[in-house]
Amino acid sequence: MNILKALKDLKDRYASPFEMTKDGIMGMNQRNVNYISRYNRRDLYPLVDNKLLTKKIALKNNVKTPVLIGSIENQHQVSNVLEIIGDHKEFCIKPAHGSGGKGILVIKDKSKTTGNFIKTSGQEITEHELKRHVTNILAGLFSLGGKQDIALIEDLIHFDNVFSGYSYDGVPDTRVIVFQGFPVMSMMRLSTSASDGKANLHQGAVGVGICLNTGRAVRAVQHNEPITIHPDTDKVLSELRVPHWREVLELASSCYDMSGLGYIGTDIVLDRDKGPMLLELNARPGLAIQICNNAGLLPRLRLIEAMTKKHRLSVEQRVAFSMQHFGVFKD
Repeated sequence: MNILKALKDLKDRYASPFEMTKDGIMGMNQRNVNYISRYNRRDLYPLVDNKLLTKKIALKNNVKTPVLIGSIENQHQVSNVLEIIGDHKEFCIKPAHGSGGKGILVIKDKSKTTGNFIKTSGQEITEHELKRHVTNILAGLFSLGGKQDIALIEDLIHFDNVFSGYSYDGVPDTRVIVFQGFPVMSMMRLSTSASDGKANLHQGAVGVGICLNTGRAVRAVQHNEPITIHPDTDKVLSELRVPHWREVLELASSCYDMSGLGYIGTDIVLDRDKGPMLLELNARPGLAIQICNNAGLLPRLRLIEAMTKKHRLSVEQRVAFSMQHFGVFKD
């Protein structure tokens, strides 16, 4: 291959650091030093790193979140897991300190013939296997840093039918980056067979940038490469539109007041019966959301930093500002 052509191909494929800065793309060091360290107090991290604490402050602040059936904090309680589950045939077991979807067990039914629990994949697991999974959670097998953990048992989310075909064997969620109470960028994460039904971009889930003004799809990527259809369902991704969009943004914005953290990722799901619900918070949200939106975070963050009266604005006013200034499409 001609060397000049090879260099041109590289230039076309990969942007230089100068070009990325010019486009307002935020890098990891900028995120860590200028935003996470500056706007997120260290003593508040446990509120988001521990999903049980997140749920407690959400309930205290009337923020909708999936119902907590119960929690298991030590090995002695594992023998009581069936009593905690009770008559629930649909539930989810997850680690309080987990990340990236690791350790999440989703049960959709219970077999009338075997008495076993049925996963979303259709595979059955026994009572013994379910208890072993809880034990693994307590031992820190799925937690950040491998420290001892807590197992949460939550009511199962039934995703809105409007998302049928957009996700493979998993619940799609909406990530909204919130800065000082203002939604600044959003994407939907759609599970695939490659991501094993988890909404994790690093494992192969699809990321779809979402216009802050309309809730419409902006751009879709998988493994950082643009795509137009879902790899498992052939659903056209450009047709995706999130319903109850203003309510989603207001829920995300309210998480700033609830947590006290200035730079956070809010993960929101749409239940077909209960509407938008907070799934979890992240004090160190990733940067791939910029690739999904084909836009940089820095211009939006700096616009908010330059505002003088932002702390006087209500949730509704902050959302209206974001929809007006950070939207891609007009209704």
